[in-house]
Amino acid sequence: MSIVKLEQIGFTYNESWVLKDVSFEVDKGDFIGIIGPNGSGKTTLLKVIDGILTPREGEIWINGALTQTLKRENLAKIIAVVPQESLMIFPFTVHEIVLMGRAPHLGKWRFEGETDFRIAHHAMEMTDTLSLMNRGMNALSGGERQRVLIARALAQQPQIMLLDEPTAFLDIKHQVDFFDLIKTLNKNQALTVIAVTHDINLASLYCDRIILLHNGNIHCMGSPEEVISESSIKDVYETNVAVDRNPVTGKPRVTPLSAHPSEGGSRFDAGAAPQL
Repeated sequence: MSIVKLEQIGFTYNESWVLKDVSFEVDKGDFIGIIGPNGSGKTTLLKVIDGILTPREGEIWINGALTQTLKRENLAKIIAVVPQESLMIFPFTVHEIVLMGRAPHLGKWRFEGETDFRIAHHAMEMTDTLSLMNRGMNALSGGERQRVLIARALAQQPQIMLLDEPTAFLDIKHQVDFFDLIKTLNKNQALTVIAVTHDINLASLYCDRIILLHNGNIHCMGSPEEVISESSIKDVYETNVAVDRNPVTGKPRVTPLSAHPSEGGSRFDAGAAPQL
């Protein structure tokens, strides 16, 4: 049985369709990548799966249950989200933020116990944030904050992890470390992962299947080899690329092509750039 199933999902903002006729299934332990240009509906799709947004059309099942029949606290025990960014209004410490991941497991009027502290500690170890535990979130860099949010999601001990550009603020070391960690959890603990990313090459390297969105529809879906092609990227992103094979992994690898390769320039007119 699928752990996530979407059937003919449609969603609108102010009568404008952002998602239309989106259907797919995710099995337990799958690692799914969602790619597509800005405005294609990627983040909206994650929010619909998480139950934050209610689709105008279609139905979603999580572990065989319709999402509208699940209480929010029960859904939070199943799904954890690492958002693109998170505004911190109150001066919480890193330790406090990570412990918030334990909230769905506590119930009303129950405080964290030894087990919760141990799980939070382990999540910070895995994300290289243990040395930051007593610092305020507002004193951290963007990359450090993102790693803390990842730790909070891990402390939640979910069955499904939804990632919305989780490595957008991370340097290359922490990008690789993060995806290696998620892939290890995916394989060893059957953690189901659905990740939105703009990095097509990262999606190719780590994901079992990829969904390519275009104007709120699924343009194509399948293995990296089936989805990442010069024609599909040109159709959706409206740009020319070369697709070859990563010499180490054999996975598809995308290289953007300049409109003026002999000049080493871009397709934009540098003379039109504003003077600062």
